[in-house]
Amino acid sequence: MAQLLGLLLLSFFVTAVLLVPFIDFLYKLKIKKTDESTRVDTENKAATITARLLGHKKRVPIGAGLLVVLVTTALSLWSYGLLGISANPRELFILVFTIISFAILGLYDDLRKNFDYARTGFFGLRWRHKLAIQTALGLFIGAYFWLVLRYDFVNIHWLGMLELGPLFVILVTIAVVAFANAYNITDGLDGLSTGSLVISLTAFLALASDLLHPSLALFVAIWIGSLIAFLYFNIYPARVELGDTGALAFGATLAVVGLLTGKIFALAVIGGVFVIEASSSFIQMLSKHYTGKKFFEVAPIHLWFMNRGWEEPKVVMRFWIASVLFAVFGLWLGVIK
Repeated sequence: MAQLLGLLLLSFFVTAVLLVPFIDFLYKLKIKKTDESTRVDTENKAATITARLLGHKKRVPIGAGLLVVLVTTALSLWSYGLLGISANPRELFILVFTIISFAILGLYDDLRKNFDYARTGFFGLRWRHKLAIQTALGLFIGAYFWLVLRYDFVNIHWLGMLELGPLFVILVTIAVVAFANAYNITDGLDGLSTGSLVISLTAFLALASDLLHPSLALFVAIWIGSLIAFLYFNIYPARVELGDTGALAFGATLAVVGLLTGKIFALAVIGGVFVIEASSSFIQMLSKHYTGKKFFEVAPIHLWFMNRGWEEPKVVMRFWIASVLFAVFGLWLGVIK
């Protein structure tokens, strides 16, 4: 544990030192968040409530998630290779593959939003194209779990070990794609998604240590340190944002972290804030499509609270409290015998 805490602090220090010049670099590139006053919904209609709630927000640069991905990956590989930490290289590979592959997808989307809008008239990748790539990556990750790591089971306390065989590949794909998009949906207010993620990962660090998962604990500890350094610059009022580069990568990797513990039910609970955020948007989308009416005044649910009069920091702080409760409950589910 002492070694893991030392790596967490090292990751924090390295990220903190690099972030200031990296943020200045992003400002010079003028890679900025989409102007909220021009936001449209999934049906390409003006999102008037969202624009009213968030249209005042300063357009800060996006893309800092890339630095967190690079620091986490580099330090994880360095720690495994140089420090000789007893880790499973196959598990470490799938963690690194997931965070890098989804970061590349998100980076491409961020670059198109900023530099290709004038030509295409559309912000970023089309939804169907993004979903197709995410599904392909999810299938690869699922096949790797099944064929290489020999995972084909889920562990639910009340039901025990359930062997799924090749169906486990589909389960992994759904979990990875769902959490990638759930995190992206949650990443709407300053500090909301990153703070919730740090809390969730702290629960998984404790769970990985309890289950004697050194490779997973190594990666998660380094990731937490880097995220805390980023969070310093991301809390209200944010100086920099993750962008899709970080949002897609972090959501997908959170799913893989949970799957590696073999506690998929605990994953759904520990990541409860992300599940609720995604569910609110999904319900809204279905309601508008099939009934022509909104189920919520505005979605995702963090915007619903803001529309009710809550200030942005108040929403974020209370969602963090909810994350703590979900994390404790999920950790309890993961460790009870």
